Amino acid sequence: MNISGNTILITGGTSGIGRALAEAFHKQGNQVIVTGRRRNLLEQVTAANPGMKAAVLDVQDSNALARFAESAPRDYPGLNVLINNAGIMVPENLHQPDDSTIASTIETNLLAPIRLTLALLPALQKQPRAAVINVSSGLAFVPMAITPTYCATKAAIHSWTQSLRHQLKAAPVQVVELIPPYVQTDLMGEHQRTDPRAMPLRDFIDEVMEILRTQPDAQEICVKRVYPLRFAAEQGSYDQVFAGLNGDAARPRSSH
Repeated sequence: MNISGNTILITGGTSGIGRALAEAFHKQGNQVIVTGRRRNLLEQVTAANPGMKAAVLDVQDSNALARFAESAPRDYPGLNVLINNAGIMVPENLHQPDDSTIASTIETNLLAPIRLTLALLPALQKQPRAAVINVSSGLAFVPMAITPTYCATKAAIHSWTQSLRHQLKAAPVQVVELIPPYVQTDLMGEHQRTDPRAMPLRDFIDEVMEILRTQPDAQEICVKRVYPLRFAAEQGSYDQVFAGLNGDAARPRSSH
């Protein structure tokens, strides 16, 4: 995809990777629309980025998602890029499972991007050029055992993205998977934002934008820090990487 001249909708755009992507694309001259559950956070984002637009959306609410998908093409007729970024990551003890945590993780990380993509697809296909970018995770390829549902949903998004790409191969809609490593965000709490083991958010976004700029036809966006996870199976290092990732459950290494 071109990194300028688009109308881009980003879910989960009030913090972390979502906000940083929104601001990076905004600086490139795109019309960016961010969504999130809390109006006050959305207002903070748009106040800091004049010209950016925002819409309240709880992606776990299937009815709200359907209403939003119906109105979005009317409200933003140039909409040609969807970035499914909203996600939650919660540690789980499978000896004492919490059904609500499991359900909300699946709703947010898997069902919401599927529903929103399919609902917006007719409008996207009417554009001369369009793209769907699904944010998965390095943990889609090697799971972190303390967050089993998160990892499972990201693996499912990877698989679904491949199928979507294949079915749209004759359509003017590029399908891209963005695969983050462990990044300094608040995804699993404030400690992650300053964890020296995590990739600085600014460095991650800069590398992502450079890949998009230099490889406009890329199907996967992988910064170098995610290579050990993304290519563990291909490189024959899966067992070693899995053991390293899960050897100390008290010190989680999240991704995205």
